Amino acid sequence: QVQLVESGGGLVQAGGSLRLSCAASGRTFSRSTMGWFRQAPGKEREFVAGISWGIITIVYADSVKGRFTISRDNAKSTVYLQMNNLKHEDTAVYFCAADPSAAVGRQPLTYAYWGQGTQVTVSS
Repeated sequence: QVQLVESGGGLVQAGGSLRLSCAASGRTFSRSTMGWFRQAPGKEREFVAGISWGIITIVYADSVKGRFTISRDNAKSTVYLQMNNLKHEDTAVYFCAADPSAAVGRQPLTYAYWGQGTQVTVSS
């Protein structure tokens, strides 16, 4: 199993930056694809970015491409999401998720483990 704890959320002005972290515990982190998702009030959970365990594959949602960067440090069992040039529409609860399979999926159902989420609020 994998346990996930997100941190780094907060309130930021439009155009600002935040860095989210997701600390994982469990033996399978280094072999798990990791993903970031977000969910705004009244909306479905949506894919933001994903990274394979060997950092061979990185995928971004079109809405964040060029502004967000996902990375991971397997030695620290941590995955990061650097968010730059934030927009009001990025406001949401951000979740990290782990998928023990190799492929980077965009669908929440493919991810077996989830953190509790961290709130990101971007003021316009």
